[in-house]
Amino acid sequence: MNRDISDALEQIGRGREVNMEVLKETLSKALTSASRKILNNQYDIKVDTDEVTGAFKVSYHKTVVDKVANPDYEVSLKDARSQGYEGEVGGLMDFPVPLDRFGRIAAQITKQVISKKVRDIERDAIFSEFEEKLNTILNGIVLRKENKNILVDLGDTEGIVPIKEQVFRENWQIGDKIKAYVSEVRKTSKGPQVVLSRIHPNFIKKLFEMEIPEIGEGKVEIKAIARDPGYRIKIAVFSEDRNIDSVGACVGIKGGRIQPVVKELKGEKIDVVEWNSDIKTFTNNALRPAKITNILVNETDQSIVVTVPDDQLAIAIGKNGQSAKLAAKLVGWKIDVRSETSFAASGAENVKIIEDKRKEEEQDPFEFMGLNKKVMDKLKTNGFSTKDDFKNATIESLLKINGLTAKTAEKIMEHVKTLKVQENTKTNEQI
Repeated sequence: MNRDISDALEQIGRGREVNMEVLKETLSKALTSASRKILNNQYDIKVDTDEVTGAFKVSYHKTVVDKVANPDYEVSLKDARSQGYEGEVGGLMDFPVPLDRFGRIAAQITKQVISKKVRDIERDAIFSEFEEKLNTILNGIVLRKENKNILVDLGDTEGIVPIKEQVFRENWQIGDKIKAYVSEVRKTSKGPQVVLSRIHPNFIKKLFEMEIPEIGEGKVEIKAIARDPGYRIKIAVFSEDRNIDSVGACVGIKGGRIQPVVKELKGEKIDVVEWNSDIKTFTNNALRPAKITNILVNETDQSIVVTVPDDQLAIAIGKNGQSAKLAAKLVGWKIDVRSETSFAASGAENVKIIEDKRKEEEQDPFEFMGLNKKVMDKLKTNGFSTKDDFKNATIESLLKINGLTAKTAEKIMEHVKTLKVQENTKTNEQI
């Protein structure tokens, strides 16, 4: 019997890393279950294991009495003494279960119980392993397709890329190497299921973190991502460090840095733009390379009307409206792109609104910056009343103003930077 069980354990444990204490506990439960079947559930079963040899002993006990009334559960003190019992009446005496009563059937029962436990342990270990890999990118190999889902070999287990997490234009073949984002790890009756995605926004974010050092190190931050999977991506980036060109860091010389990401996405077009806290500047960036004439913002319903030269309309809107839709998603506001001719034809009132807005911004820099009255009063008191007053402003000069925080000073400098860009643009247009 010991040999049969030992062989069963060796077969189960071969090539597996199983905690021996857990295995011993499981073995004890398995032998107890097998013993009860043999003894018809009559007794309380005890399993002891020799720590040195690994051999085990199965026993049941009877109560020691002066006079036996039930021989199945009791033994006389006289008989107990003859078998080496040293206790008193009322104690329990162990009786071994003869090993020849077990045989191969018990060994099979034991093997089944232990096999199930080992499978459970392995499944829990795999679940824990991949749960730690949530929100990361894994490499795998395409195994097969089932009901349009892609099954991926991840080494210790299989991953699944559901059809809804696939890019429509990508065509994967058995044996292909594949990168995917771990979006979920589930426990199922068949074991852990690792759900993978090629369209999750964080898939793009993680690819950039892997390929662009400044993003991986946190020097450049991804502020927003908008994607039409398989076709185009717009991604907004920003750096607190004014010495870092956030867009240039991502794109690289002649697009050298971004090419590995483009290649991984099977040639998907990627537009990297600079994020800005000013909604108009951000919108202008989001619609590049189209040239913008005017931007009219409606704070109430968070909508934006953008006018562009007639020959720029197709560029601003994009094929099937793709560019404008992605820009709106990136900014988080509704964007209506119109040609100058179309906008003018829609009524003189529209033109008047834009002209009034433009004059208002030129006259009042605070309206453009979105500052509250308390901050405005402090700035005016310290000589900052017009746009020209801000042209030579620096972080240092602003921080000298009593009560002005570093965060507010940085916000003002962002707007000053935008003002300078606008001035340069106007100068170039005049030239």
